[in-house]
Amino acid sequence: MNILITSAGRRVSLVSYFKKEAKRILGEKTKVYTTDLLPEMSSACLTSDKGFKVGRFSDDDYMDVIFDLCVEHDIKLIVPTIDTELKLLASERDRFLKAGIHSIVSDETFIDICRDKRSMNKFFEEKEFLIPETIDIHKPIFPVFIKPYNGSSSKDIFLVKDADMLANYMKDKDRFMHLEYLSPKDYKEYTIDLYYNNEGSLKCIVPRVRIAVRGGETNKGITQKNQFIINFVKDKLAYIEGARGCLTLQIFHGFQNNKIYGIEINPRFGGGYPLSYLAKANYPAWIIQEYLLGKEVHSFEEWEDKLLLLRHDNEMLVHGFEYQ
Repeated sequence: MNILITSAGRRVSLVSYFKKEAKRILGEKTKVYTTDLLPEMSSACLTSDKGFKVGRFSDDDYMDVIFDLCVEHDIKLIVPTIDTELKLLASERDRFLKAGIHSIVSDETFIDICRDKRSMNKFFEEKEFLIPETIDIHKPIFPVFIKPYNGSSSKDIFLVKDADMLANYMKDKDRFMHLEYLSPKDYKEYTIDLYYNNEGSLKCIVPRVRIAVRGGETNKGITQKNQFIINFVKDKLAYIEGARGCLTLQIFHGFQNNKIYGIEINPRFGGGYPLSYLAKANYPAWIIQEYLLGKEVHSFEEWEDKLLLLRHDNEMLVHGFEYQ
C-alpha cells in the first residue's frame, strides 16, 4: 500500500512526514512516491522514495498517466498539493476508488466553491462568518484591497492606498474583487488547519497566526489556542458536505470587536501545515489510518500551543548532475 504525492515541487516536509508515518504504521517496505514536471530538479522528489516525471495537469492524458502509475506501483493513496489538479482528481475519484485507490480530495462541488472567491463569500455568509465589504471601484474609498476571483499563492494581489496607485486593469470586475482593507492594526490574520474525515465531519482545528508570509506561504508563524476562534469554527464548520482531509481556512480576527471574517478555504494541505504537524496534529497518520486501514479518526485537541515556526532556506546537492 504505497502513497503518491503529486506536483511535489518543494514540499520536502510534507513528503518526509508521509514517509515517516507510512513506514511507522504500514511497515518499512511502504514507499512514498512523488510526481513533478522535472523530478530531477525537485527537492521533494529527491526526498521521496522515487519521483516520476509527468506532464502538465492540462494535458489530455494527465489522469491516465497518474492512474497507470498507481496501478503499476501498487499506490493506494494520492495526496495532491496544488489547487489546479484538485478538480481533476475529484472528477476521477470514483474511477480510482474502483481500483482501490483513494484520492484525498474533496468533492467537485466544494472545490468549485473554494476556487471562486465569490462563491466562497456566499458560503461564508451561509455559515455566519463576516466577509469584507465590497468597494465600488469607480467610487473607491481607500485603501482598497484587490484580488482575483480565482487566484492562489498571493498572485495579483494589491493594496491600493490612493488613486495614483489604481491602474486601469485593476478595475476589471470580471477578473478582480475590490474589498475593504482589514488592517493588521485592527485584525490578526490566522490560517487554520482543519481535518475532515471521509464523511465531512470536523475532527481537528489548529489556528496558526501568520506573522510573516513569503510567496503566499507562512514564513513565520505560531500556533495559538484561541478558544473563541476554535469554538466559533467548531460551531459553524462542524460538517461540510464533500470536505475531505486537510483544509486550510484563512480568517481575520478583530482585536477589540472579536469579529471573525472568512477570507478563503484551500481544500488541500497548505504550505504552512508543517507547523501543525510539529505541534502533534498528525494529519498524515490519520489519513493513512482512515483510508488504508479503515480506522476511525477521533477529535483531537491536544496539539502544542504557542509553538513558533521560523522558516529558513536550506540546500540540497546532487553530485555529477548533467545539465543540458
